[in-house]
Parts: sequence; C-alpha cells; structure tokens
Amino acid sequence: MNKRIGLLTSLLLSAGIAASAQNKPKPEDVQTFTLKNGMKFMVLEDHSIPNANLYTFWKVGSRNEVHGITGLSHFFEHMMFNGAKKYGPKQFDRTMEANGGSNNAYTTENTTVYTDWFQSDALETIFDLEADRIRDLAIDPKMVESERGVVLSERSTGLENSNYRVISELVQATAFVEHPYMFPVIGFESDIKKWTQADLERYFKTYYSPNNAVAVVVGDVTAAQVKKLAEKYIEPIPAQKLPDSLRTVEPPQNGERRVTTYKDVATPNILMAYHTPATSHPDYYAIDLLSGILSSGNSSRLVKSLVLDSTIASRVFTNFGESFDPSLFAIYAIAASNISAEQLERSVLAQIDKVVTNGVTDTELQKLKNQKLMDFYRTMETINGKANSLGTYDLFFGDYKKLYEAPALYEKVSREDVQRVAKTYLTARNRTVGYLLPEPKKTTGAN
Repeated sequence: MNKRIGLLTSLLLSAGIAASAQNKPKPEDVQTFTLKNGMKFMVLEDHSIPNANLYTFWKVGSRNEVHGITGLSHFFEHMMFNGAKKYGPKQFDRTMEANGGSNNAYTTENTTVYTDWFQSDALETIFDLEADRIRDLAIDPKMVESERGVVLSERSTGLENSNYRVISELVQATAFVEHPYMFPVIGFESDIKKWTQADLERYFKTYYSPNNAVAVVVGDVTAAQVKKLAEKYIEPIPAQKLPDSLRTVEPPQNGERRVTTYKDVATPNILMAYHTPATSHPDYYAIDLLSGILSSGNSSRLVKSLVLDSTIASRVFTNFGESFDPSLFAIYAIAASNISAEQLERSVLAQIDKVVTNGVTDTELQKLKNQKLMDFYRTMETINGKANSLGTYDLFFGDYKKLYEAPALYEKVSREDVQRVAKTYLTARNRTVGYLLPEPKKTTGAN
C-alpha cells in the first residue's frame, strides 16, 4: 500500500470511525439465546437513546415457492398487519403508534423481515403484538380478497412504472431454468388470482413457525428483559416440522441467453446478468468490491466511461445482493439519446474486458475498501443498522460474528482476487442479456 493511501485510511479511521473507543462494536457485546420452541434471539444493548427495535427474520421468500403459489411469501407480508386473535384488523399499527412506535416489512427471494421501532418502555407491548400474529394470525377470506386486489394492483403498477422491474423479471426467468430464483418475489398474476384458502393456511403453518425465525433486539433494553418477555410471549407458541431444505440446484449455464421485450420507453434499457455463488462463498467479498469498482460513484468504471466521459448511457448501476443459493450479478444501463442497445452493450462489455484483461488499480480497490469500512461503522452507529446487519449476517453468512470480521475480510481482497472473479464469472457463457426496447413506431398505409 502506498503512503498516501495508508494516510487516507488512517484519517478515515480516526475521523469517521473511532469517534469514541467505548462505542467500537464488538461481537462479545451481542448476547444470544434460543427458546425451547427453536426461535433464536440476539440482543445488543444500546442505551444512547430511549428507543429500541425488534427485527424478525423469517427464513421464507420466493425461493420457497412453487408454480401455482408464487407470491405467497410477499402476500403474508401484507396479511401480517391485518389482524389476529387479540389485536383485530388495523389494531397492530394503531397499538404500536399509540406507544410511540412504527413498523415496516420487506420480502426478498430468501427472507421476509418485519421491523418494529418503539420507545423502550413499550417492549412488552411489542412482544404481545408479535406473539399474537405469529400464533393466531387471522386469515379471513374477506381480508384475503381485499389484499389480493392490493397485490394485483401493486404488481401491475410496478411493471407499468418501473422499466427495471420489467426487464429484471424477464432476465431472471431466463437466467434460471430450474431454481425457484426464477420467480418474481411478487408472484405471477395468474397465481395471485388463484391462491386458495388452503394454500394460505398451509403456507403460514409451514413457514411462520418460531423455529424458522431469528429475532434481533437492539436498543435501550437489557438481555434479561428480552429473554423474560420472549419466554412469556413467544416460547408457548409451538414449533412446527419444517420442510426439507431446498433440493433444486441450478445447473451451470453453458452458453449466452438473450431475451427482448418492448415497452413505451424513450431509449433502450439493457440488463446483463451473470451467475455467481451464494453469499457464504469466499468469493463474495471480491465480487462485491468488483461491483463497487464498476458502478459505485462518479469515478467508477461504468459511470465515468459511459455517463460522464461520453454520451453512451444516462444511467448505469450494478446489483449484487445476499442470497442463500447461487444467484446473479447484474449490470443495468439506460441508453442515452440516439444510442442503440447494441452500442450500449458493447460499451459495457468493453469495460468488463478491461478488468478481465488488465485488472484494477491499487487506488480504486483501496477506495472501495475505505468505502466499505466507512459504511460498516456508519451502519453500526444506529440501532436499526445494527439490528438489520446482525440478522443479515447470521442468516446469509452463517454467524452474526462474521459481521465484525467483514472489514478485515474486505481488506484482505487483492487486485488479483478482483481480476480472478471477473475472469471466472463475467464470461459470455455465463451471461444472460435482456433488452427492453421502445415500441416500434406504427406505420399507416396509404388510402
């Protein structure tokens, strides 16, 4: 490492990271316990403000679905706020708001996560609310039909308003031929219309079992408080027999796949997707840094060359997220005016080829490592960042302690590692290319 880069790292560490030694995150600060019904809890005390949160990670997403019931994981994200035995319709939100709290949820291919933020003196109320909907969620047919309509509207509106959703859904279904990562998280329209009451009840009983969840509590609470309330409210909920682990393995892609669709867009959009390993694979850190080198910030390879130094693209970014199984590294770009999809694709591939052939520089690699380090400490400054990160690392990396090892694991990545993963995964045989093109202009014949 040259002296200038080393000095920059030292300045970042001193100015932005180690504001106070006592706040430096340590894995031993996290206390864990598992209830008799198999639900795992992690608790991290943070008494800086009189607030706390509860993040519940359910190990269910679209990868657990099959044809005919796609979209059920996302649907239950809606249903979990629509009433149970003790707290009826709309009472979950109202009770939480009355206690100075708020909530949200999100669903991915891999997980469904519920987030509660509240004043710490409302901790028992939050446990009461969560236990009620885990144990006795009301799957009322009238509410089901109402939410079915909401989800159908959400699907159609999303595809209408988001060009990225249109092309990514198509590319995903083309890149995967066997694995359920082919399914859109929101589900297929025909499946959404045909879910039965039995489908819903079976899915909820199967996956919303306490032994299929990890809960994280961070904030102005004690581990003893959390354990006492978890044993009182959550432990009596019986565990269920979980289904076998997903057996389907996507076979290696042995040739480029291409797909084209049309929409009322001003210029072509392209999406290029490459198969990459699961998050637990050692190559994760090098691929993540490669993603940043290509598209993070104005000095990144793709942004600088395609958007700022030329008029090839109006926007470009990469997408590489956490996954339980081998997934995709994607590059999305929107063509500038008068640029064809083929021209845009060639420009993107030229930048990839430069990395494959010549590698990356010490400067750009260290810049990304510094960014990752700063992101880590910024995230760990907030109770929400701590909770989400602890749960994410426990599920996808196999142990929450890996979170605290992340800075060192990123720092360990070499220029050779980044070039190697580019050569290994960003190949033509391993690539699926999608074009989203403007609707062809209609011609009118002569009278």
